[in-house]
Amino acid sequence: MIIDCHGHYTTAPGPLQDFREKQVSALEDPALLASLTRPNISDDQIRDSLEGAQLKLQRERGSDLTIFSPRASAMGHHIGDERTSLEWSQICNDLIARVVDLYPENFIGVCQLPQSPGAPPAHSARELERCVGMGFIGANMNPDPSGGWWTSPPLIDRAWYPLYEKMVELEVPAMVHVSASCNPCFHATGAHYINADTTAFMQFIQGDLFGDFPDLKLIIPHGGGAVPYHWGRYRGLAQDMKRPPLDEHVMRNVFFDTCVYHQPGIDLLLKVIPVENILFGSEMVGAVRGIDPTTGQYYDDTKRYIDASGLSAADKARIFEGNARRVYPRLAKALDARAA
Repeated sequence: MIIDCHGHYTTAPGPLQDFREKQVSALEDPALLASLTRPNISDDQIRDSLEGAQLKLQRERGSDLTIFSPRASAMGHHIGDERTSLEWSQICNDLIARVVDLYPENFIGVCQLPQSPGAPPAHSARELERCVGMGFIGANMNPDPSGGWWTSPPLIDRAWYPLYEKMVELEVPAMVHVSASCNPCFHATGAHYINADTTAFMQFIQGDLFGDFPDLKLIIPHGGGAVPYHWGRYRGLAQDMKRPPLDEHVMRNVFFDTCVYHQPGIDLLLKVIPVENILFGSEMVGAVRGIDPTTGQYYDDTKRYIDASGLSAADKARIFEGNARRVYPRLAKALDARAA
């Protein structure tokens, strides 16, 4: 089985975005709140949004199951307040649940958390628990709800601990994934995303988070940002800071995906990062949608890169399926139940 750990509902039906625009407008004009109703989206609209996109690409590229979440760039935690974020998150998560109900063989849900600048991360635990009750197997966790201004405490700060406690209790990992950037210095997908991936890893080095939560599992997307390319830097910094070696201090709990859009980048990832820490991911349909003129293939067809690597069949199987089962215990249980 080929399990894609990183998929977003980037093709959601138009009424979802129409609702969001009205919700944002109501922040400036409260009189609009009276006419604000949840988006009316039919099953056929959901099917139409997927059949020519994610489902088509699954069939063409040979993947089987996508761990599916709301569109990351649209989480928009910096917009409005906690109430705004909770309403938007619930609507987005409920839509993912409907996708999974319609296509249980193709998708399994990961939720958006209702984070907001200045709000304690613990306040997101209730929505996480609600979504797990609907069959979700994880969450996307934004280390920067401010949208590029980085006003929240680092991920190793104890302010995050109540959320981590709930994650461990529910046996769900989180993908560390920022949303849109409202800071003009940081292009969202080209800078802000990669900045966040790299920043999160350094924060984990600086603290002792996994000493406190040995069962916590976190996925850093986009191939780990700059981390594999600068692996010697991070090993050296950990050594200078008198931290334990990275394989003991961080890598028992942190995992990277394969959302790296060229063969040399994937080859570097596979050479530097242990195979047991890599999960297959494509982010389709996501940040980069075009065709690479040097190969004639889509940049985000990341399965091709794994297939073309020098890994053994056993190691490829770990990246394509085994590691996802291990990192997402609820996924493993769901697949085992389906097989039975």
